Amino acid sequence: MSWLSRAEGLEGIEPGTAARLEKLPVLRLPKGKVLFCPGEAAKGFTILLSGRVDVFLTGPTGREILLYGIEPGQSCVQSTLGLLGGEDYTGEAITVTDCEAVLLPREMFLRLMDASPVFRRFVFGAFAMRLQSIMALLERVAFQRVESRLAAELLASAEDGALRATHQEIATRIGTAREVVSRRLDALAKAGLVQVDRGVVTIHDRAGLARLASADGAA
Repeated sequence: MSWLSRAEGLEGIEPGTAARLEKLPVLRLPKGKVLFCPGEAAKGFTILLSGRVDVFLTGPTGREILLYGIEPGQSCVQSTLGLLGGEDYTGEAITVTDCEAVLLPREMFLRLMDASPVFRRFVFGAFAMRLQSIMALLERVAFQRVESRLAAELLASAEDGALRATHQEIATRIGTAREVVSRRLDALAKAGLVQVDRGVVTIHDRAGLARLASADGAA
């Protein structure tokens, strides 16, 4: 079976384009693999078939923020910018799970952008969605209180009523410092909304967290 049948967003690709794409191998990437680092040039365009890749930005102090995650059917805006505009990567991409992906070399990517309307729509459509998610992230970090961002993250990422993550991992996801997350979680625990254990935050009051997540105010 061709890997194209698993590639979300490339349905109806032109036969000639499909024939060229099908010759590319499927890469199996283990969890924790670094795909690119700041200062590197974009070598190709990755089509993710399974798994998840997270892209982080690191500040001068070493603090990280999760810029976005990539799942099948989505694209990496940094790769697209690098291939189209020649910019080097400013972030770091790491596989969160075992992944399967196909890498389109730079030359093939640029040819397909010129020759294939279906591929071009896929690239620009995914690019537009990614920019919208980045704008939403900027809005949350700039205008939403840390408590609200933390409550929203707990509700969105918890499985079976608990979020299994370190305070540093949570801080990276919501764009703040680990110490801030630890203090805010202690406050939520004292209010009876959560229970905090090593590596696990258990939700006790979803309605209370939902009210907090929807609250507006300055961070």
